Amino acid sequence: MTRPATPTGPAQAPATAPVPAPREPADRPAAARRARSFNSPSPAQTALRYLLLLVVLLLVIGPFLWQLSTSLKGPGEDVYTKHPSFFPQDLTFANYGKVADTIPVWTYAANSLVVAAIAIFGNVVGTTLAGYALAKLRFRGARLVFGLFLATLVLPGEVTIVSQYVTVRSLGLADSLTGVALPGAIAMLNVLLMRTAFAAVPPELDQAALVDGASVWQRLWHIGLPNVRGMLSVIVIFTFIGAWDDFLWPLIVLNDPQKYTLTVGLQYLNGTFSANPRLIAAGTMIAFLPIVVVFGVCQRFFFRGVEEGAVKG
Repeated sequence: MTRPATPTGPAQAPATAPVPAPREPADRPAAARRARSFNSPSPAQTALRYLLLLVVLLLVIGPFLWQLSTSLKGPGEDVYTKHPSFFPQDLTFANYGKVADTIPVWTYAANSLVVAAIAIFGNVVGTTLAGYALAKLRFRGARLVFGLFLATLVLPGEVTIVSQYVTVRSLGLADSLTGVALPGAIAMLNVLLMRTAFAAVPPELDQAALVDGASVWQRLWHIGLPNVRGMLSVIVIFTFIGAWDDFLWPLIVLNDPQKYTLTVGLQYLNGTFSANPRLIAAGTMIAFLPIVVVFGVCQRFFFRGVEEGAVKG
């Protein structure tokens, strides 16, 4: 048996052409650059962003800091000079004491607290019940009621202020703190916020509670409220700020100076023939401090409520 002849030279590998790499689309580098520039901005873009944030910060906080600086300036400093100094040269806290000597500021602050407490209680209770009914209960005319709520948001408050005053006066609540707080006891915008918050609660929880025999009040208390505490804090903060800063409606309803709210009572700091801007600035700071305290206490729940109201995708 003969063996096949084997080649005596070295083995030659068959020549193969190199496989070309797949070519990327022409627009791929540009898209990649755009993605990189968005996720990791260049130094120029970072500087521009911080510059815009600084401008917004100055526009928002600048007037507050200027009022604070004015309230701390002594009587020897001229606040009307062509080039006023931002930092007080004669630092003093006497202006805050003069505010209390000029007007009964603590009485006015207590009146504002009463109005704010009534408004907060009405909004927390009323908007919770209305929002839960619109979001979770099925009844005739639900869409009509919801449409009426939306329609009331179109009208500005000045359009209905005459009818509100006639209603408050017919109820015998004119020149009273209850009459001041009554129109803002239930805000339509807060009802819509609570409806959105309750609608975000998974319906499976309500169905499981129904199977267990839970009533409407039990579902509201044990399922609904624990999931909307963040939105309730948002409503508390907005209601307090609105009731505390309101000026036009208390000015119309109240006649007795002893029942004035703080925003209305501060007008006495502006005299008929002269005005001390230091006292006015100090009174403004006194009116601003409760808002800072309320927001500082509720801020943790406030941002949670903002996240609950966000659109989830």
